[in-house]
Amino acid sequence: MMKQLSYLLLLLFGVQFANGQTVSGNITDSEGLPVPSVNIIEKGTTNGVVADFDGNYTITVSENATLIFSFIGYTTKELKVNGQSTLNLTLIEGVGLDEIVLVGSRNPKRTALDTAVPVDILDVAEIAASTGKVEVNEILQYAAPSFNASKQSGSDGADHVVPASLRGLGPDQTLVLINGKRRHQSSLVNIFGTRGRGNSGTDLNAIPASAIKRIEVLRDGASAQYGSDAIAGVINIVLKDNTEDFSGSITYGAYSTAIGDGWEEESGETLYNVEGKNRLDGKDKNYDGETVKVDFNYGVDIGEDGGFINFTTELLSKNNTLRPGFSWRKGFGSAGVDSFNFMINTEIPLSDNTEVYAFGGRNFRDTNAYAFSRDSFEDGDNRSVPSLYPNGFTPEITSNITDISASVGLKHEMDNGWFVDFNNTYGKNDFQYFIKNSNNASMKDASPTDFNAGGHFLSQNITGINLNKYFDDVASGLNVAFGMEYRTENFGIFAGEISSYSLYDENTIPITNPATQIVATDSNGDALPGGSQGFPGYSPDNEVDRNRSNYGIYLDSELNVTDDFLIGGALRHETYSDFGSSFNFKLATRYKLLDDALAFRGSISTGFRAPSLAQIYYNLIFTNIVAGESIPSLLSANNSTVTKAFGIEDLKEENAFNASLGFTFNKNGFTATIDGYLINVDDRIILTDNFTDQAILGPLNVDAAQFFANGVDTQTTGLDIVLTYKTAVGSNSNLSFGLIGNLNNLDIKNINTPDFEGSNMTDEEAQLRFFSPFSQAYLKAAAPDYKFGLNLGYSTSRFNINTSLTQFSEVQLQDFQWVDSPPVTFLEADALTKVATDTYESRLIVDLNLGYKFTENLNLTVGANNLFNTYPTSQFDGWSDQGGLADSVQMGSDGRYVFTRLGFSF
Repeated sequence: MMKQLSYLLLLLFGVQFANGQTVSGNITDSEGLPVPSVNIIEKGTTNGVVADFDGNYTITVSENATLIFSFIGYTTKELKVNGQSTLNLTLIEGVGLDEIVLVGSRNPKRTALDTAVPVDILDVAEIAASTGKVEVNEILQYAAPSFNASKQSGSDGADHVVPASLRGLGPDQTLVLINGKRRHQSSLVNIFGTRGRGNSGTDLNAIPASAIKRIEVLRDGASAQYGSDAIAGVINIVLKDNTEDFSGSITYGAYSTAIGDGWEEESGETLYNVEGKNRLDGKDKNYDGETVKVDFNYGVDIGEDGGFINFTTELLSKNNTLRPGFSWRKGFGSAGVDSFNFMINTEIPLSDNTEVYAFGGRNFRDTNAYAFSRDSFEDGDNRSVPSLYPNGFTPEITSNITDISASVGLKHEMDNGWFVDFNNTYGKNDFQYFIKNSNNASMKDASPTDFNAGGHFLSQNITGINLNKYFDDVASGLNVAFGMEYRTENFGIFAGEISSYSLYDENTIPITNPATQIVATDSNGDALPGGSQGFPGYSPDNEVDRNRSNYGIYLDSELNVTDDFLIGGALRHETYSDFGSSFNFKLATRYKLLDDALAFRGSISTGFRAPSLAQIYYNLIFTNIVAGESIPSLLSANNSTVTKAFGIEDLKEENAFNASLGFTFNKNGFTATIDGYLINVDDRIILTDNFTDQAILGPLNVDAAQFFANGVDTQTTGLDIVLTYKTAVGSNSNLSFGLIGNLNNLDIKNINTPDFEGSNMTDEEAQLRFFSPFSQAYLKAAAPDYKFGLNLGYSTSRFNINTSLTQFSEVQLQDFQWVDSPPVTFLEADALTKVATDTYESRLIVDLNLGYKFTENLNLTVGANNLFNTYPTSQFDGWSDQGGLADSVQMGSDGRYVFTRLGFSF
């Protein structure tokens, strides 16, 4: 028995006994220089050594051993011994240094540090393994200097799709690619107190982090290269392509419910959900937001010519968090989600010169978020049916969100050296609302408590062809690429069940003829509201099914005039079926100095963004909550007669001008990129403030209306900083240092107030109704003044420790006093600004994690994000748009998150 147990223990700890042999060799980099302190491990065992200062090593292993060579900043390499006594090898610098990038340049020889524009290369697998962050938005938030994403609460669909931005611009002004192909956007348009109000962005969290090899973030205008939406830059997600490796992880984490540093209650009113008390589930807890993530990745070789297929599946379950709120916001906190992801990436060679490729997948999410609470009828709120909710209720806005995508293409190298890439990519987002724990008050006792409220969808199909050739004999190298794309889009809204949107009469019959039917009333004789509370359903009157198409033609080239001097340019023309055409250009250059260690770079370009179909056709009657009171509001479609009656013109494209100037430095393990930028955007599409002209709105039974309009011209200036340093410490350990930073300033240069013909409003009142400081603050909050992140890491062959310190800047918002008592003159607005400004002070967030590698195939990471449980605000006055202790800010308001992650591979 003891003998069998001994064998089992030896197997668990990876110890192998075989006929030993000694292997020695030398390790160099791509320039032939020795690489010191490389870790050399016999695969599947604890047997290992570290290379000396000159890159030499000696190790005794079994005859059939496989050696693993690894060092920070270099791609890990495996070599089989096969009886050899000498194994020399060259290590290639890895992700973030010499990785060939797919975005920002169609040159097949371009790497991250020698591009003419700034490109970040992020190793997602490494970040996810060491930080416990489970979603793409969260990973980018702490790894990319000018990327910002804010979790919402009480903002309808925005609770479920986190709006994100680059360089302080809108979520829809950053283009997202998968393997270099355009990704479809979400059908959701943000309408409440969110970052990106009036925008429809791409849902990055619909892409499983475990399927991603790396993320390339192009921080520069690229409309001339990639078309609409690339004003702020491009995020390209490169999927995994590894083979013969089954890997996965299990992550568990939870948030502390204790309200930490930075929070102070000043309202004097009763608060809910404080440190787990008065919770909706009636239980006291020390933690919530429990998160479980399980993911698997497996790759298989196809044939003997480099073909592969890689599969990823991911299961994520996260519970809601609950934080202090007022009586009208007992459910303040971030949404819960249960999601299942599946992605495939494959390439299959058909011949020496031809290969077919495909990638895509399906993401399904069942989400749950709390809406604003409804008081009981006894407390004067007739939105609650007394027999159903004698103490009032907090509705739950849940959604089923499905994203599907499929991309298929053919690559071929012609005899004359031209590469051809023919591709078709399809994607669709389907977003359906289900309202739970609610009622339709006008139905009284007959009301259901759950409602299918309808939803919306957006699909996109792109067919394109690209031709590319690199000419070695032209100067020091010339790359030429050109091609064309044809894109179709389809946006729709579909109605919910009748009880979710209808107003019922006293006989519990939906009102279709107000002239003959009497609205149901409460015991006080007051009319009862219709529709599901929390989120009213879409009615047949809201239904939309609209299409459009466009085609684009582009030319993209780069010339290495000398080995040190690069110039590049791009031209693009696009024509849309619904609003016209756009022509854009880009010029970029780079010059190297000091034996290629230092390089200066810069670019100028024009850009554009076409108005989305959602911005043109989205419409809904919804309930806006102001200081606990409900206001029936209309978001009117841009093409409707109501919109035209208020003088709002047809939407047109946004136009931009980008300029950047910076430098890179790379020597002896230290890299630096510093880039300044200027981005002017004219005719930015915004969501207006509320209009209350009852002469127009009265027949619609709403108190206020909002519209999409080309409302403002903005100028954004800033500076991106990325510094990294990696070095060996002693004989078998490594130290890494990284600093990312962004300084940003957004100015509203002009407010394009329409000429409201026939209105009695003064010019001041017209501007304040159109886009007041209340809405301006939301636009600026998406462009915080700065963000800095310091990342420190120390590792040995078995152990690693990493810490990051992230400093978020102050954010100022205007609270709902603007909606409660809207000013009509600039003097009144200035006075209101002094009392309605909510300041969320700058905060330092500290993350810490520790990892231990039991074997090459098994590792454990434990850690805490927001270790010191810091909260974003020092005041709580009850006027915040979300009804809780803080509005949506970059650092979030969930507090400390503690996690453990077990990673494995076979």
